[in-house]
Amino acid sequence: MGQLIKIYPENPQESALEKVVRALREGALIIYPTDTVYGIGCDITNNKALEKLAKLKDVKLEKATWSFICADLSNISDYVKQIDTATFKILKRSLPGPFTFILPGNNNLPKAFRKRKTVGIRVPDHSIPKKIVEMLGNPIVSTSIYDPDELLEYTTDPELIFEKWASHVAFVIDGGYGDNVPSTIVDLSGDAPELIRQGKGDFDMF
Repeated sequence: MGQLIKIYPENPQESALEKVVRALREGALIIYPTDTVYGIGCDITNNKALEKLAKLKDVKLEKATWSFICADLSNISDYVKQIDTATFKILKRSLPGPFTFILPGNNNLPKAFRKRKTVGIRVPDHSIPKKIVEMLGNPIVSTSIYDPDELLEYTTDPELIFEKWASHVAFVIDGGYGDNVPSTIVDLSGDAPELIRQGKGDFDMF
């Protein structure tokens, strides 16, 4: 059974974050707030945890379209092929922010994602996932926790999220109410930015 752990975004407590990071290193799943909806994720380098998440979301791991939560742009270059100046300018202007950018993956992708040509990258404008990734030392994979039975409603209340998901995760981080609008997904792997999903971020800025 997981724990509901309160962490304040204005001043995330190091001791609470350390518990979460330790659980991630041990292969646990966690639920955490972002600048959009609450997400569920695990350590990108832990294959057992990735398999656990795939099973929970009822997808094949190699087909999972999860995004990587990175702390900043320097993290991104670890997993993405060399990008041109125009693409870099878009990333610099938009991140951190409520976007997921699809970019061409490189050969450093974790084993589970090695066959993928592209990868979704996310740098949320939120202190909690940013600190977790910094302390962990590598990205976490992320997928949202909407309920397909409720017409894709996103749950915003961490206590209700905990009630539903407590048996599947080590921690649900209560960082206050979440948003109910997901990130805007933009494909930057082609010749021009392509809108895949309109969410919280403004696509018109591209």
